[in-house]
Amino acid sequence: MTATNLRYYRSIFIRRLPYFLAVATVISAASVIMAISLPPAFVSQMTLIVESPQIPDELAASTARTPAQEQLQVVEQKLMTRANLLEIANKFQVLENQSELSPDRIAQAMRSRTSIRSSAGRDQAALMSISFEASSGQKAAGVLNEYLTLIQKEDVQSRTGRASQTLDFFKQEVSRLNQELAESSARILEFKTENVGALPESLDYRLGQQSLLQERLAQLERETVSLEEQRRRLVRIFETTGQVGGLAGPALSPEQQQLDEMRAALNNALAVYSEENPRVKMLRARVAALEKTLQSLPPEENAQPLTGNSLLDVQLSEISARQNILEEEKKNTTQQLEQLTKSIERTPTNAIRLDELQLDYENLQLQYNTAVDRLSRASTGERIEVMSRGQRISVIDPPAVPSGPSKPNRTLIAGGGSIFGVLAGIGLIVLLEFLNKSIRRPEDLVSKLGIAPLATIPYITTTGENARRRRLRILGVIVILLGVPFAVYAVHTLYQPLDLLAERIMDKIGVRW
Repeated sequence: MTATNLRYYRSIFIRRLPYFLAVATVISAASVIMAISLPPAFVSQMTLIVESPQIPDELAASTARTPAQEQLQVVEQKLMTRANLLEIANKFQVLENQSELSPDRIAQAMRSRTSIRSSAGRDQAALMSISFEASSGQKAAGVLNEYLTLIQKEDVQSRTGRASQTLDFFKQEVSRLNQELAESSARILEFKTENVGALPESLDYRLGQQSLLQERLAQLERETVSLEEQRRRLVRIFETTGQVGGLAGPALSPEQQQLDEMRAALNNALAVYSEENPRVKMLRARVAALEKTLQSLPPEENAQPLTGNSLLDVQLSEISARQNILEEEKKNTTQQLEQLTKSIERTPTNAIRLDELQLDYENLQLQYNTAVDRLSRASTGERIEVMSRGQRISVIDPPAVPSGPSKPNRTLIAGGGSIFGVLAGIGLIVLLEFLNKSIRRPEDLVSKLGIAPLATIPYITTTGENARRRRLRILGVIVILLGVPFAVYAVHTLYQPLDLLAERIMDKIGVRW
């Protein structure tokens, strides 16, 4: 840069000096006044940590499991609620002229004065640092102590509440499943009672009984055919020879012969069946009926044959009696066989239905066992939380009353504001020159008009003009250097403090400190 350019820029700076001084003085004066007038701010700080459970999860696990970082975030969000902030602000009267502020303004101020920082990482402890700024150390420490009380209370209530809700849920689940198990068991018992003769577990026995009854029915058919053949043979012999078998001795009456046959059949049946067998009961009834009939007959009728062929009559009567017995037994056997057949036909359907009921019962039993196991773990987890043996938030560095104000850094505010004012003034001059497109130097003629002047004649001022301009410039500088700080101070004292005014402006444009 040549000496000519330096002189040119120096002349521009001198000509724009009032603008520079106005901007720099306003900002510097405001910074100095704010640095002097800002009230001292006391900051109290505390540090919290999320401790791991005191009982290892391998031995007993809590049911209120929350990642440490998530736990801190939940605590932070619940702590910064509007209701909590208003309650704490009213309790300690944190803000100046608080009664004149709206609730929204109070909550916003409390949030702006509260600083919360969390740190957590893999294989690292989860930490939270909370600080609060107030006009006195006692207020800052008091608010932090209130924060700590709310955090620990919320942490305990949250964890014990979740553990208790989990325990109540599994208690209800076990009770519900126990009732459903009882109902399912009752349905199975009712179904078995209604189908006691057609259940799958007795199918093999009933199939065996069916085979025995079928064999017995076939045997009865053979005996019936044999008796019928015997009857025809006796009749044919009698018709051919006029005699029957050549039996000696007096012939018995048909009733006596039939009674003997019934007694013999009863003895044979008792050798095979029990007293409760239907056949035995039937034979006993017929023996008793025949004995009663014989007792009611006259003695002579009981001793004499009915006809001359009494032997044939006795044998035919005996065959008829045996045929009647066989027919009765065939009828009973057929009925039993039909009942068995129906029960066997119903067995597959009953087996399917019973399997469905049993499967429902087993599923409910599995759910019940699982719920009982989880209820036990939930009870243990709830006990862990009640005794504060699970994961919890503890205090590493408790709140303390600061020994001195932490803010403001008056030197930094005043010095930084003054430097910023100087830079802002220089920036304004640069901006004005950038926007000024007029021709003021010979170089401007060449660059803008494309012509090269032969010579340039500057404006030559007189001595009086120079003196007058110098006096006006000095007067302007004095007015700016004295009047501007006075005006800024007047705004600060008479209208509104500059810190509040700056805060309001920043709120309007959506910027926070």
